[in-house]
Amino acid sequence: MEHGNAEQNGPGGLDVVVTTTASDSHTWNLVYLQFLLEEMGHRVTNLGACVPDALLLSECRRAEPDLIVISSVNGHGHQEGLRVIEALRACPELRSTPTVIGGKLGIAGADDPDRERALLAAGFDAVFEDGAAVAGFRAFVGGLRSGVLL
Repeated sequence: MEHGNAEQNGPGGLDVVVTTTASDSHTWNLVYLQFLLEEMGHRVTNLGACVPDALLLSECRRAEPDLIVISSVNGHGHQEGLRVIEALRACPELRSTPTVIGGKLGIAGADDPDRERALLAAGFDAVFEDGAAVAGFRAFVGGLRSGVLL
């Protein structure tokens, strides 16, 4: 587990948990997100790759983050994301924690509106698919920091 440098990040920054799903062994996406969020002034707890659902839940309960970011590169983000968000939303302490998912969410290509609708309906606050979504992610996080959920 890696932690952001709270001394560099101001008191107005968010506490963010960054993770993958249980089947996703990729880490470069997590490092990128961690650096991006830290550059934006936030404190990051990076849970690493192949995070079991139970570990994600226990760490989020412990950390009480302002935002949970789930990143997928292996193409199973949609499938596993539906299971993970159900568990997060079933937990009273995490029910209202803003939670987003992004990356390569399916194996049939990006920008599937049905996939995005399903993830949002299941309880995600936003879906950011593939590389073109970085600007939208930054805007979403900026909205959280200012108290306006986009």
